[in-house]
Amino acid sequence: MKAFLALAISWAFVNAVQAQDFAKGKVYLDINKNGKLDKNEGGVASVAVSNGREVTTTDKDGNYQLPIGNDNIIFVVKPTGYALPLDENNHPKFYYIHKLNGSPASKYPAVAATGKIPAAVNFALYQQDEDPNFSAFVFGDPQAYTEEELAYFKNGVINEISDKTIAKFGISLGDLVGDDLSLQPKYKSVISTMGLPWYNVMGNHDMNYDAKEDSLSDESFEQTFGPNNFAFNYGNTHFIILDNIIYPNPRTGKGYLGGFRKDQLDFVENDLKNVAKDKLIVLAFHIPLYHQNSDVFRNEDRQRLFDILAPFKHTLSLSAHTHFQRQYFYGQKDGWKQEKPHHEYNVGTTSGDWYSGELNEKGIPVSTMRDGTPKGYAILKIEGNQYSFDYKVVGKPATYQIDLYGASVVPEKYTKRYPIYANFFIGKEGDKVTYRINQGEWKEMDFVNENDPAFLNSLAKYDTATELKNTRRPSNPEKSSHLWTANLPKLKAGKYQIEVQAVDLFNRVHLATKTIEVR
Repeated sequence: MKAFLALAISWAFVNAVQAQDFAKGKVYLDINKNGKLDKNEGGVASVAVSNGREVTTTDKDGNYQLPIGNDNIIFVVKPTGYALPLDENNHPKFYYIHKLNGSPASKYPAVAATGKIPAAVNFALYQQDEDPNFSAFVFGDPQAYTEEELAYFKNGVINEISDKTIAKFGISLGDLVGDDLSLQPKYKSVISTMGLPWYNVMGNHDMNYDAKEDSLSDESFEQTFGPNNFAFNYGNTHFIILDNIIYPNPRTGKGYLGGFRKDQLDFVENDLKNVAKDKLIVLAFHIPLYHQNSDVFRNEDRQRLFDILAPFKHTLSLSAHTHFQRQYFYGQKDGWKQEKPHHEYNVGTTSGDWYSGELNEKGIPVSTMRDGTPKGYAILKIEGNQYSFDYKVVGKPATYQIDLYGASVVPEKYTKRYPIYANFFIGKEGDKVTYRINQGEWKEMDFVNENDPAFLNSLAKYDTATELKNTRRPSNPEKSSHLWTANLPKLKAGKYQIEVQAVDLFNRVHLATKTIEVR
């Protein structure tokens, strides 16, 4: 009887394995770039391929096999030294969507039924030279709610970038649109005008709000952009793109919660098994990991992510979402396992303060963010496994890294009552910010966690308006994490040049000047 039972169990197990569907195919070098596997085109060995949870690598002939269910996206992890084919929108073609029965009914179009998996799901690669020293554009929250705002994004950001060739590719950190998912293909077309391969993170305004479970909240996003959890390599850097919005909130059933599903973190863990420990790991997601309130981000998810990253000495996280700019550092008290803290750069947004404020000379909202950071984007610079970044204010020279605010004319009798403020856009508490007057002695400015006075001034123009303003009122202020101040000393009547010098976290020096007149 025991032998019969064992045989029955064995038979059932074999039957279950045989019934399991698999995706299989070849990762190959597409020599003639026709998108087809030709007889003279060989496979590429040791390339990672994933189904969104499991990760395998191709054999010596470029072949792979992965288990799939009824809803999987199969994708290749671009290896160093290879390029991905691009579609007409410069969107990388690195995935195959398998949805046996298609997406569930939703307000916005999603993926139609694909039927059974093809006999072979092949992925093309092109060879390319990759310098380990390179740059990438990083855009926070384009977040266009209308076609008019999408035009603001194109004309006010993309068209302002005179040299797009300084970067090898770009990443948008979520909230590509503002709830109207019919704008996603239009955003994709607009971002294609950058002329670069572009990778897109999903934000909380890119979701199907009528989804009943989190794994189905990205159906329209998948139709336009493919997977929202994937990875790729460039140079000596490994990039991981993640959706970190759980919707609906499992605790309340309403709204969303920051965090990760188990299968997403399983993917990260499985993916990193194939990555050398000396590589730089760059994670890109929408919501910052830092929140004092666990009702905003699940701490247990952040902890597992930190545990997975523990063996890697070179890491960086990129986020957006907040519409201000901050530097976060996670130490051992936060669950980070290494002596050197983990750095998260919460990047300023290309929509600024949601396309608000007065119009500039081109008829585009100035849209300064709530902490006084001007609308702009980051340029991530990588050298081997080390990184730095610049924040580029739209429409301003690259040297504009500090905004100085204060009176331009002051009375001689009361000079000591007048402050000068320096908003150092990529700064953080602890940075050295100094000033001098007429090339005198350098003196330290005081870090203050206050509202930026320049932003308050722009907001007051709306709140004290005596005539109708038809543009959107800026949001209420957020205390700046990169603001310094000093009061003027006693000065005699005359003209003075104030210089401010700030040293950033990469030991680079930035300068700003302001002229005042004492009467």
